[in-house]
Amino acid sequence: MSFQSYLDNIEAKTGLTPRQIVDLAGERGFDASTKATPIVAWLKEDYGLGQGHAMALVHVITKGPQISIKHVGTDGVHRDATDTLWLDGKATNPNR
Repeated sequence: MSFQSYLDNIEAKTGLTPRQIVDLAGERGFDASTKATPIVAWLKEDYGLGQGHAMALVHVITKGPQISIKHVGTDGVHRDATDTLWLDGKATNPNR
């Protein structure tokens, strides 16, 4: 599953765009200095997310939407169309 697919699935499960969740994380005091464990615990408890989906959001919360170009343009199952994740909802993603 691509990184963007994780985010799209999170939106489908929670009804919130990734950006909305990032904003909520900021309100809770989570930022680039926060370790993964408390963020994952919050996402699991409040939104019922699994480990993989929670870790995708941990990346976005702590590092922003930029990802490694390692899988961009590849044929693998983890390929993404671009190295910048779309956080404003699947329906408005210009790369879809």
